[in-house]
Amino acid sequence: MRKDVDHLPPAQQEELARATRILLDEFAVATSRATQPWKKNGKVQKIILFGSYGRDDWVDDPENGYQSDYDLLIIVNHANLTDIAEYWYVAEDKILRDAEIARPVNIIVHTLEEVNRGLTRGEYFWVDIAQDGVALYELHGTALATPQPLTATDAYEMASGYFTEWLPSIDRALATAEEQALKGENDVGWRKDAAFTLHQAAERAYTCFLLVRSHYVPRSHNLKFLRSLTEDREARFVEAWPRETRLDRRRFELAKRAYVEARYSASYEIDMEDLQAIRTAVSTLRNIVESVSREWLDGLRQKADL
Repeated sequence: MRKDVDHLPPAQQEELARATRILLDEFAVATSRATQPWKKNGKVQKIILFGSYGRDDWVDDPENGYQSDYDLLIIVNHANLTDIAEYWYVAEDKILRDAEIARPVNIIVHTLEEVNRGLTRGEYFWVDIAQDGVALYELHGTALATPQPLTATDAYEMASGYFTEWLPSIDRALATAEEQALKGENDVGWRKDAAFTLHQAAERAYTCFLLVRSHYVPRSHNLKFLRSLTEDREARFVEAWPRETRLDRRRFELAKRAYVEARYSASYEIDMEDLQAIRTAVSTLRNIVESVSREWLDGLRQKADL
């Protein structure tokens, strides 16, 4: 695994160094008053840059709404320390508000045991990180396991099982959202319910693809993060969410915010036109998931000679 970011422009190198410092500093604060041994001895073992900025194929066109995110894997020495809300929320918020970090930063947090287990199973997500990732920070003696190849038959059976489970789940959510929207012509409550259900349909769509393609999905309900991970692996998904205009971007934000605000915020508002546009986007997303997943499954089936 590489240990430098010399392939990136100076501005991105500085942003990543700043984000890394914030993550380490805030983790130290979060564990500073610990009394439990596992927390008192809590350590960040590695911070790894993965995805497009690790591979050197990022996109940086913020004016048109196309900008690759920084994706960071944080490896810690105890499972309890992977709790985002408990140990990483403050750091995430500081990074988000930091004027010197111009690009979005997404984090996932796992133990070394979890990562190495995925590597020994040959799970694509972890293998890609081991091959393409860049260690921004690491402690001595925390080497990753050697990736083991996953047989084509095993890969096909795993991916096929995910696809069979999740594609109908997307369709159920879309059907439910349509029924809710029909009742929402003059009822904001039904429109908010429809918005939340469309969020669920989109989340399930991203989950389906990521599990089929990489055998991993982060523990996150953030559509922007899930969209970023998905588009990083398959550019055709960019078609699902128009983002050239402010209206396009506002509608995606409405869908993203619906997970919390459509259920709990009295100030969340959405009209029928917005609902229809979001439903069209999620339906397109669902169809792309089916198309690219079937292509992937066909390729695995041929490799497995099934």
